Amino acid sequence: MTTHPDPAVREIPGAAEPVAAAVAPQTGPVDPARPVDPAAYAKPAPAGGDWTQSLDTVPHAAATPGELQPYAELGLRDDEYDRIRHILGRRPTQAELAMYSIMWSEHCSYKSSKVHLRQFGEKAPPSDRLLAGIGENAGVVQVSDELAVTFKVESHNHPSFVEPYQGAATGVGGIVRDILAMGARPVAVMDPLRFGAADHPDTARVLPGVVAGVGGYGNCLGLPNIGGEVVFDPCYQGNPLVNALCLGVLPVDRLQKKEAAGPGNVVVLMGAKTGRDGIGGVSVLASATFDEGSEQRRPSVQVGDPFTEKLLIEACLELYDAELVVGIQDLGGAGLTCALTETAAAAGTGMRVWLERVPLREPSMEPHEILASESQERMLLVVAPDKLEAVLKTAEKWGVLATAVGEVTAPSPDGQPGRLLVTWRDQPVVDVPPGSLVDDGPVYARPMREPADLILLQADRAETLPRPTTPEALRETVLRMIASPNLADKTWVTEQYDRYVLGNTVLAQPEDSGVIRIDERTGLGVALSVDGNGRYARLDPYHGTKLALAEAYRNVAVTGAKPIAVTNCLNFGSPEDPGVMWQFAEAVRGLADGCLELGIPVTGGNVSFYNQTGPAAIHPTPVVGVLGVLDNVADRVPMGFVPRAAGDHDQLFLLGETHVELSGSEWAWVTHEHLGGIPPQVDLARERQLADLLAEAARVGHLSSAHDLSDGGLAQSLVESCLRRGVGAKIALPDQFATGSLPFVFLFSESAGRALVSVPRGHEKAFAALCAERGVPWEPIGVTDPAGGALELVGQFRIGLDELRAAHTATLPRLFGGSEPAGVGQPTQAAPRSRDAAQATTAAPVAGETEAGADSGPAVHAEPELSAPAGSGASVPGAPEALAPTGPGASVPAGPEMAAGPALSAESAGDAEPDGAVTGHGDEAARADAGPGPSAPDSGDPEQRATTDER
Repeated sequence: MTTHPDPAVREIPGAAEPVAAAVAPQTGPVDPARPVDPAAYAKPAPAGGDWTQSLDTVPHAAATPGELQPYAELGLRDDEYDRIRHILGRRPTQAELAMYSIMWSEHCSYKSSKVHLRQFGEKAPPSDRLLAGIGENAGVVQVSDELAVTFKVESHNHPSFVEPYQGAATGVGGIVRDILAMGARPVAVMDPLRFGAADHPDTARVLPGVVAGVGGYGNCLGLPNIGGEVVFDPCYQGNPLVNALCLGVLPVDRLQKKEAAGPGNVVVLMGAKTGRDGIGGVSVLASATFDEGSEQRRPSVQVGDPFTEKLLIEACLELYDAELVVGIQDLGGAGLTCALTETAAAAGTGMRVWLERVPLREPSMEPHEILASESQERMLLVVAPDKLEAVLKTAEKWGVLATAVGEVTAPSPDGQPGRLLVTWRDQPVVDVPPGSLVDDGPVYARPMREPADLILLQADRAETLPRPTTPEALRETVLRMIASPNLADKTWVTEQYDRYVLGNTVLAQPEDSGVIRIDERTGLGVALSVDGNGRYARLDPYHGTKLALAEAYRNVAVTGAKPIAVTNCLNFGSPEDPGVMWQFAEAVRGLADGCLELGIPVTGGNVSFYNQTGPAAIHPTPVVGVLGVLDNVADRVPMGFVPRAAGDHDQLFLLGETHVELSGSEWAWVTHEHLGGIPPQVDLARERQLADLLAEAARVGHLSSAHDLSDGGLAQSLVESCLRRGVGAKIALPDQFATGSLPFVFLFSESAGRALVSVPRGHEKAFAALCAERGVPWEPIGVTDPAGGALELVGQFRIGLDELRAAHTATLPRLFGGSEPAGVGQPTQAAPRSRDAAQATTAAPVAGETEAGADSGPAVHAEPELSAPAGSGASVPGAPEALAPTGPGASVPAGPEMAAGPALSAESAGDAEPDGAVTGHGDEAARADAGPGPSAPDSGDPEQRATTDER
């Protein structure tokens, strides 16, 4: 590299151009009255180019204060634009205006929600596990002396309506990078999804693409999809909700920071090249309601490349283990703008960036486009100068681009924060205080008003609706309900996801929670569940949110895990509607109060506003994720009834109290299309007692199975428990539910705080004593019937398991095209380099849970995987080693081939039943021939698959 003629500039290895050693002028405190001196910028515009005349530079902005700017089109209000001018002491440049419009958008600044979200901190219960919380990329909680886990759920709603496949795929990619930025290896994903009416033509357009995008990206990354939701409701017509959750594992001492600390440190952009996809994604697409022009917004949707993301993950993990990174931030919403400003603002430093050094897919991109682009698979690193060469070599080893694009600069000598100076071909296009974009955005206490129709809605109680009173009507209702779209088997969806890759999945769909083993030595594991109910929240957002929290908490508890932390994704309509803001404020209050009652903190989350088409907002839909810890996954409890030897059976207990609570229920909607009344009451103290009971009963071996009661009530839980392993049950009506329409209430009430458990013979008395000790109401309601092949409600009806399965499994294939879902095989639009690098790869065997009865194990997916040299940075116990390209163009040193993580054997899992282990089901030939798209469903017997894949 030649010596630069300017003594104020020094050379940095790997930089496309030399990096300035000294901060540029204008780094002092923000002074609105300070004039901008064009001569303060050392370098004049290069001669011989007309492009300088059209470039909106800082000196040009200072000299043209009256030039009109399209701030309103970018979502800024008049007063917000005036405030920007006041901060800068001039009008903003084109690039600065783009940056402020993005960072001050609803999606990035939380300007309408901040005043309410403070409750999560103010009401947070004490926790000695929380290592990182609200304000970080993701919450981090310690689960052992050596290990921590990080998890978060975010939305990608509007992009998924405009472009379902890429919208959903990049939603997965974005949340994975949030987890990666905390220093963790991503180990699992989940997908809470909501669509319009199941039989609406647009649902047939959106759902297959979304499911294919979720599966395609996650499968290509080699991450198991262990849970989620698929919900249908007309309120989501035209505005589906695509929320994505990721779980990661890290050593406690590997937690990463985002601060751009240390003046003189180098700013490195690593990952994919920057293109025009995603420009305006968060400020225009995510922060506005849908209208007739929404279909024209496809250019705002990001395009994902999971193969590049996989390489980026492995490169980052190796950098962490080598302690080569001072700070790191993913590039998601707001792209480079967000990463530069957040890292600098967090440290109080400034930054000098040479924008022309950013690798571009399209050379004609202008500065504001580069700064606003939301191209995927990119990370921003802050690196000490003496470690830059090692960082660049690590990136080269993994086949990802890494370019030094800037330098951290010192704060002002008078103690004020530094400034962000961005130049384009030596012309200053940005000169702003980073904190003004990140922390000084507008904060609104929006007007709030209870919706005018709420009092009438709550008065219209579903308990007054006609309901079945005869055995025949009750039998017909059971079959109709389990075939309804929200309660039907979700195999059509889940067969497109790989749930057992990496070999550490202990429980996955259709179980109440996904359970992942994170330490093979001790058996330590975590359980995760995400839940929400828009109908409940519409009727009462405060209690409806508490009900969502209670259900997620209960779903974790029935596996035997101890719930310890919460994340959330709050999906609402326009914050400019006082009724919506009232719903939002009540939901936040409910979640904060609920977490305080349960003693578990909110670690972070996401707010998604403007979820409405025209004036019609979606139901308020707070999605709540709860994380629990299992000291040993051998103690986990599955949901399905357990097959026993001839003549043997388990005793069935109903825990909790059943009341006549039908308002907002699935039955009221399916049967009468009715929404009204008061949702079920929730008693979080009782939920906590129930969770403690279940954890203790699981630990001492009192439980064969446990399943929570929620949507569809006891009837749905009985059907799912029977079909999971093909075991029937005989149920006797308790005396208080034996007459009139009370058998219906017994089966279909959605009272909270309840669970259905099966107890092995010989444990009944001890279990009943434990219930009494813990203060949990209990009632024996029947026995399992392994030989009977039916679900029988004595004196009412008997339905064979074959008939139940036929009704339960037919709905989604009928609606969305049989066993070959639309969108399978859709390309991921990966960049050619990354795809080539992934072609000659070695697939690890898939591990699957095989259980006795009519369960043939999971579908054998055919997604490609990547192989890697050993010792490539996968230091988390229980996680398989890094995966890397071995094909053309991959720069990877020779090394021993990496084996997949071991399957969970019967011995390590501690399953009592003979066939209850997680074992390998690899099909190397099928996997080697697979393309980059989502995996195809297996060709096994559909009735056998149904018991494994129902969701």
